[in-house]
Amino acid sequence: MSRIGNKTITIPAGVEVNVKAGNEVVVTGPKGTLTRTFNPNLGINIEDGIITVTRPNEEKHTKQLHGTTRALLFNMVEGVSAGFTRTLEIVGIGYRSAINGNKLVLNVGYSHPVEFELEADVKVECKSATEIVVSGIDKQRVGEWAANIRAVRKPEPYKGKGIKYQGERILRKVGKTAGKK
Repeated sequence: MSRIGNKTITIPAGVEVNVKAGNEVVVTGPKGTLTRTFNPNLGINIEDGIITVTRPNEEKHTKQLHGTTRALLFNMVEGVSAGFTRTLEIVGIGYRSAINGNKLVLNVGYSHPVEFELEADVKVECKSATEIVVSGIDKQRVGEWAANIRAVRKPEPYKGKGIKYQGERILRKVGKTAGKK
């Protein structure tokens, strides 16, 4: 039995959820609109401001879809009402970031700056030269952008230099010791 799939989703004030034919769900809120099509075998019911997801049978694949569908619906409702944010920190001497027109420019120790074209659905801002904030209404897109930025220069274990998530703990290694006997 899926414990996540059996949980109900409460629709906050100002958010409107519509289920169209073929399990296409449209969620509209103060921050924007998200649309996603779910498996037609699952039932998505809206009653008195509460969303429930039901499954037709007890097969393993259906149980897996049940929990996943509920989690995706919850993230859609959360995204249009509050939004999602990921903060990245840049650690290292001379490492910095900046927004230059419609591009995010990262100088992180390479012979050339690394540039990312900004898109409309994800908002990227540099609070300082060493802090990048990625925000938006789609949790998957925000996480994907943050992961792509982090992948430019992952934190290394000896000095901790690189791009890391805020609050991420980097396991440090002890370096070589000279003259050990």
